Amino acid sequence: MTSENTRYPALIDEIEERIINGGAIQRPEAELLLDLPDEHLTRLTAAADRIRILFKGNRFDACSLINARSGRCTEDCAFCAQSARHRTDCDTYGLKSGDEILAAARSAKTFGAARFCTVTSGGALPPEDFDRLITSLERVRREVDIALDASLGFLDDERARSLAAAGVTRYNHNLETSRDHYPRICSTHAFDQRVDTVRKAMASGFSACSGGILGLGETPSQRLDLAFTLAELGVDCVPVNILNPRPGTPLQDSIPPEPMEILKTLALFRLILPAATIKIAGGRELNLGDFQAMALRSGANGMIIGGYLTTGGRPVEEDVKMVRQAGFEI
Repeated sequence: MTSENTRYPALIDEIEERIINGGAIQRPEAELLLDLPDEHLTRLTAAADRIRILFKGNRFDACSLINARSGRCTEDCAFCAQSARHRTDCDTYGLKSGDEILAAARSAKTFGAARFCTVTSGGALPPEDFDRLITSLERVRREVDIALDASLGFLDDERARSLAAAGVTRYNHNLETSRDHYPRICSTHAFDQRVDTVRKAMASGFSACSGGILGLGETPSQRLDLAFTLAELGVDCVPVNILNPRPGTPLQDSIPPEPMEILKTLALFRLILPAATIKIAGGRELNLGDFQAMALRSGANGMIIGGYLTTGGRPVEEDVKMVRQAGFEI
């Protein structure tokens, strides 16, 4: 009989070897690893780290974003401070000027970001705002040597072509959580609309960036559902956010997962998505604290730096130092 002390290490070794040789983790195996005792967590994170090194090397994907239009969103996502349906203290403003977007891109480049993502809240931009944004992105492409991402909500073919022509190479649209948990998080649109947008972005030639948020009341098994859905879609980049509960939202009293649970989830995401860029994103400072560096040796190979949509981050210099000390090139 195989004891627990040998069963989990043997299973991790078997999965790691299979992935290294071009195979994949199976769903029942991932479910077993959800029950992994903390005493074996370092074995799991080490396997995830070795897989990350094999598939991604030590190159680090640092991304900075600008909240180019804030608030007034008509959707009712339960975690979001920018929803007009929630009573929050979120800043509300229209589309930022080209000068502001350019300045943010220059700052991102200066403090080490490889990519610059322009994000807008509130549903589809009106045509005149979209045209202004395209002009701003074209200016950034001419004047700043940084890769361009965009996250503008649901996407149609015409706007996809315009964004590509302006120099955008990656499109972000998070699935947020699993299919069966999504109706508890949002009622104003369906999970399949988000999946369709990711597919449309990929069909339009963009690198697809799509991830989710831990701590929305989902079960650990539903986190696996999200990861396997992203793997089936074949996304290139997976931001893993951890809920930072915003006052005034329906999830304001939620309790996010503990650091060890977050590390386990990151490692499992790496086993499920071995070739993807996995980024620790919003909520990492609050929920990981002193364990942030450990997350970078648990399968993650990217990070959002310089702050988030409605919350600030820690000083960029501290993040850059941490990334380099973890053995990455930034």
